[in-house]
Amino acid sequence: MTIADAQAATADGRAPSGSPAARPVGGSGLRVSRIGLGMMSFGDAARQSWALSEEQAEPLVRRAIDGGIFFFDTADEYSDGESERITGRLLKRLFANREDYVLATKVFYPTGPGANDRGLSRKHVMAAVDASLRRLGTDYVDLYQVHRWDETTPIEETMAALHDLVRAGKVRYLGASTMRAWQFAKAQTAAECAGLTRFVAMQNRYNLVNREEEREMIPLCLDQGVGVLPYSPLARGLLAGKRGADRSTPRSRADGRAYRDADLAIADVVQEIAGERGVSAAQVALAWLLSRPGVVAPIVGATREQHIDDALAATRLELTRDEQERLEAPYVPHRDGEFT
Repeated sequence: MTIADAQAATADGRAPSGSPAARPVGGSGLRVSRIGLGMMSFGDAARQSWALSEEQAEPLVRRAIDGGIFFFDTADEYSDGESERITGRLLKRLFANREDYVLATKVFYPTGPGANDRGLSRKHVMAAVDASLRRLGTDYVDLYQVHRWDETTPIEETMAALHDLVRAGKVRYLGASTMRAWQFAKAQTAAECAGLTRFVAMQNRYNLVNREEEREMIPLCLDQGVGVLPYSPLARGLLAGKRGADRSTPRSRADGRAYRDADLAIADVVQEIAGERGVSAAQVALAWLLSRPGVVAPIVGATREQHIDDALAATRLELTRDEQERLEAPYVPHRDGEFT
């Protein structure tokens, strides 16, 4: 199935009013809110200058929950584990029942100085999930994701270890993030051949100024029934109206990222359509992403309440075909290794 063939399949993905509709993650039985709240922004400012404290994060998470968001994504490496601690405490405080929300975290990046404190070996995966569960204050994770591909560990070892976590009840579903399509296919094949649990989700970089995943990864996900959970949906603020010279926030000052002329041209079109519609640029960019085949729930970071409001409003904004074509027309392919 191609992206064009699957375009119509997303037509029922919006709630006509009120809170965003829940969607299944690929061909699995897991359902998530149409927007996932990324928890990377919450942590320890001493470790990560732009991180918000638990006290600062609580009103943002509460606003997301009030708007119907019940899918939350973090990782063990965010702020050296502090993001997981804050996430666990806030969700326990703001939800009456553990079953009322979907919690995702990740494994791969270093969590200590030791040789086995990183990667996707059985040793590290088993230790990392237990450490994440302690920080999160829960006995299971709904979606456990490999953060990157590990070139030093046989994928068969990784998939067997992940399968054992599912069998042990520590993990409900498996996901992956940011790898080559052939690597993802290899992992799925290794699991299938050995009768192990397969990935149901792919969290990849995907937005209006970086559509390279449309070449191989997203068609693979569509074919294999894998849900797409894009991160960086606003290209680190560019599609919300921030230009490379904008250093108004600690995150943007730490980023130091420059954009291509083609990226700025797309951002200009986003602004034009936002002005015509009387909505924010972020709403337009997110509405485009929500309309794409295979996309289940973009992972949206938030440091202000307006970020939450824009994300929720985007689930109710329907772009015309003409508007979509205008947004897509200036796109220029990225060289390998270029990211926005």
